[in-house]
Amino acid sequence: MFINAIAHYLPEHILTNEHFSKKFGMSSDDIFKKSGIRERRVTGKSENTNTMSVKVAGMLQPKVPFDIKEVDLIVGATYSPHDTVATLAHHLQHFFQIENAQVISVSTACSSFVNAMEIVEGYFAMGKAKKALVVVSEHNTIYNDESNEYSGFLWGDGAAALSVTKERMSENDIEVLEIETRGYAHFAKAMHAVNLKPLEDRIQMKDGKDVFINASKLMSGNTQGILERNGFNIHDLTYLIPHQANMRIIKKVGDLLGLTNGAVVTNIENQGNTGSASSAIALSQTWDKFQKGNLAVVTVFGGGYSSGCMLLRK
Repeated sequence: MFINAIAHYLPEHILTNEHFSKKFGMSSDDIFKKSGIRERRVTGKSENTNTMSVKVAGMLQPKVPFDIKEVDLIVGATYSPHDTVATLAHHLQHFFQIENAQVISVSTACSSFVNAMEIVEGYFAMGKAKKALVVVSEHNTIYNDESNEYSGFLWGDGAAALSVTKERMSENDIEVLEIETRGYAHFAKAMHAVNLKPLEDRIQMKDGKDVFINASKLMSGNTQGILERNGFNIHDLTYLIPHQANMRIIKKVGDLLGLTNGAVVTNIENQGNTGSASSAIALSQTWDKFQKGNLAVVTVFGGGYSSGCMLLRK
């Protein structure tokens, strides 16, 4: 299958580290050293997961090489929903009046983007769809616990949208060569390392060390595996686009793979951790740099635990 257009949206309001310095008694540089974050984007009062989804899909629409009403599959991805019934995917169908689409929402923590792409792959393989709209949107700050000195400063908001088709639409399309996802909930600390229980509490990262160890290991190992299965090695890779959880994790993944800084795409310094949208936003920000023959891997890890890896070629 092929990605033929992509767009991303970031709210206008910027929240710098100074906001959290007062709360936690840490300097801006201390927060940067812990996370690699200097600032993050935060939604306005009238924004939420659904409104950001519509905004970014509207930004995508002029880039799509067909009428958006021809979409026959809409897949939304988020773990920070505005509405758990009329989901962001349903909201998109309603707003753009896409009559003949199947509508699905998926939540697998920060791996949700790659899981959403795999759902599209499955529908295409079964012959149930040919043109898909994938939208990933995270409203982390509405669920954030700013009193948590370990993770309260991590989160940012944002969204991304992709047009995905079963057949190639133009020479500018990027081909999806393989997608692999897997759950790791059987790991000992998976159930409590990261939690969001809206009726009980806000986002809590209770075991950052365990997240660091497993995210680094799985994102690097999955990248190596997907390359090898497709006859490539790490030296063939043009871009590594990891989930933007924490700069220390991103750096560790790059080090384990032996990649130079130029190959590893990051946006966390100015956007914070935008959850499952982070790798999709980073892909959008890298899109115009792709040259013919370039190879990229999107690799993600989410609480719960879950992981995903996607191999792309221009």
